[in-house]
Amino acid sequence: MQHIRVGDLMTDEVVSVVPASPFKDVAKLLAQHDVSGLPVLDEEDRVVGVVSESDLLGRTAMAPEQGPVPLAVTPGRAGAAGTGLTAGDIMSAPAVTVRAEAMAPDAARLMTRRGVERLPVVDHEDRLVGILTRRDLLCLFLRPDAEIRRRLVDALVENMGLQADVVSVHVVDGVVTLEGRLGAPERIAFLTCLAEHLDGVVSVVNRVTACPPGPAAAAPGYAGS
Repeated sequence: MQHIRVGDLMTDEVVSVVPASPFKDVAKLLAQHDVSGLPVLDEEDRVVGVVSESDLLGRTAMAPEQGPVPLAVTPGRAGAAGTGLTAGDIMSAPAVTVRAEAMAPDAARLMTRRGVERLPVVDHEDRLVGILTRRDLLCLFLRPDAEIRRRLVDALVENMGLQADVVSVHVVDGVVTLEGRLGAPERIAFLTCLAEHLDGVVSVVNRVTACPPGPAAAAPGYAGS
């Protein structure tokens, strides 16, 4: 069973900046597009970093308390030619990125492990092709019940060799209920695992029981209900 890929969820129209983009321009773009971070690209569209609201706020917090001080004169962090801070000065680098062919659950784990809210999506040459956010991943749980059921039935056929009508599959608001009979307890456990790891599934209620000893339990692949 294949999970949804990052490329199926990402936004391919991405607002980005270059290392020389002034601090104020970065702030304007964040506010204008209502996003919390922007990828920073080099001249070949490779992702060299990410600049976020936290990066900008962190720089303002470093200013002395004795009145406002221009950020351009923060010691050791002045931008090019002394004109002020730039995206390159304040970005987080190297950027945490993901490939379009990566599976959505892997991207979610990467976000959680690295504590980021968005992942630039790159090709095999690290060029930007899209952006994936936590909101995009949450859309997995908004998948229609009919689609979840179809994908699960297909998975039972492909991964367990079951006929489509051996196990009854009902999906309501992402909650999967399974009913039927299978030949061995370990197959029932595998069935539960299969359903739980399907994108969009909130929880699984497994009412499948094992067949009693006898010819039916020995049938290859599945047992009738």
